[in-house]
Amino acid sequence: MRGDETTVKILVAGPFSVGKTTFIGTMSQIRPLKTEEVMTAASTAVDDLRGRPDKHETTVALDFGRLSLNDKLVLYLFGAPGQERFFPILSHLAHGALGALVLVDTRHLAQSYPVMGVVEQLGLSYAIAVNQFPDSPPYTADELRAAMDLPADAPLVFCDARDQPSSKQALIRLVSYLLTLLPESTP
Repeated sequence: MRGDETTVKILVAGPFSVGKTTFIGTMSQIRPLKTEEVMTAASTAVDDLRGRPDKHETTVALDFGRLSLNDKLVLYLFGAPGQERFFPILSHLAHGALGALVLVDTRHLAQSYPVMGVVEQLGLSYAIAVNQFPDSPPYTADELRAAMDLPADAPLVFCDARDQPSSKQALIRLVSYLLTLLPESTP
């Protein structure tokens, strides 16, 4: 980092256990900051672990990663916890963000709607990244757009949060979209 780069804050949002921490870990060029804690018996009443037998930790504050797209543009990736009880943290993390990448899981699609609602209430432009798990039911982009009632211009991409090229394409699609929303006089 030289100090003359343009930095852009991107919020990575999505419901509980959708792959936000994995996504940031995959994309970050620095060791990512994670605030994961072991899930306790107290969370079993509020965190739906059906279909997630290997989930033992959850983000309780944020994840942070840094990615240089080129010599002049650096993305700061802020991952928000996905449970509704942490939505105030999501709102705070969104402050100053240019936009959001909302990860969704087609196995639990309805769990994405509250997070999308918060992102929309915050006035953030966003793209949807469908994180493809091995047992995810197959849906077309058109089927998902209809199910999520996405605005026509909101990007929807498929990715694997564990795979860097796939995840990179999701970020490129989001940033490309965000650039189309900037005033023409912006360099």
